[in-house]
Amino acid sequence: MKQQTLAMAADAQSGFEQHRKSTRRDEFLKTMELLVPWAALCDEIAPHYPKAGNGRPPIGLERMLRIHFIQHWFNLADLACEEALYDSVSLRRFVGIDLGCEPVPDATTILKFRHLLNDNKLGEALFARVGKELQMRGIKVNTGTIVDATIIGAPSSTKNADKARDPEMHQTKKGQQWYFGMKLHIGVDSQTGLAHSAVVTAANVHDKHPLPNLLHGQERRVYGDSAYASQRALIASKAPQAKDFTNQCTRRAGEVDEVQRCKNRNKSRVRARVEHVFAVVKRLWGLTKVRYRGLHKNATRAFTALALANIYLCRGHLQGQVRP
Repeated sequence: MKQQTLAMAADAQSGFEQHRKSTRRDEFLKTMELLVPWAALCDEIAPHYPKAGNGRPPIGLERMLRIHFIQHWFNLADLACEEALYDSVSLRRFVGIDLGCEPVPDATTILKFRHLLNDNKLGEALFARVGKELQMRGIKVNTGTIVDATIIGAPSSTKNADKARDPEMHQTKKGQQWYFGMKLHIGVDSQTGLAHSAVVTAANVHDKHPLPNLLHGQERRVYGDSAYASQRALIASKAPQAKDFTNQCTRRAGEVDEVQRCKNRNKSRVRARVEHVFAVVKRLWGLTKVRYRGLHKNATRAFTALALANIYLCRGHLQGQVRP
């Protein structure tokens, strides 16, 4: 049995802090502790993770995965995550670090783990594995899919060593505003509101081009905004039985078609569920701007964020299963 140090006792609040209040961060981490399928996700990474040998033994895989998820939940860079772990008792307790006998993994170790995920495309693997785990717990993919895309901004400044912007990012115009960065395209189940597919492209790629990759093929209805209008042939190429429920143009020759406008409003009541995923990923967890250079690294971050968002959005259903 591991001997309890004073640092561990302080972190566990065993008699040292009589008036401490449980914060929302504490409650969130307790929920994620119960709901995230740690063993299954570690199984996806384990074949690529370093094994103990003659050198210094690697840090536990689940511990590094927990640190990686903390980076996503609280929008932390590598060094900021290291400092947050030293600063926050609740984060250390979640990761399982006892400062009485071990230090926090440094920023370089955190960076190397992130590179491991990037090099082996494990962001996509974690996203797919979470989907399988949720289906095993009774959350099925149904026959309706909502497609949408959002812009993730990137720095447009050329004040760097190369005197150039990121060559894999591009600019696009939305309304009267120009944006520079990438696009995150997702397919969301129309009933559960959970993302089942995703594609990352440069911002200048039109929303319709990744459309077949966002469908699973068994759809009966496909919802989307007016960017996907008149794409029945593209939908049929992947989902032959699907009906086109995307919003259509309502203004022709300067006149507004009120009938079509009413139909669009009814469709949007279902289509709006896709915004819940974007709200979690972008507003709660801060994925409004890219953190790294190039599409591949940011795609790994986006896929991991979507996997965690799916767990968060169905937490009510999952908590009902884990209660005694």
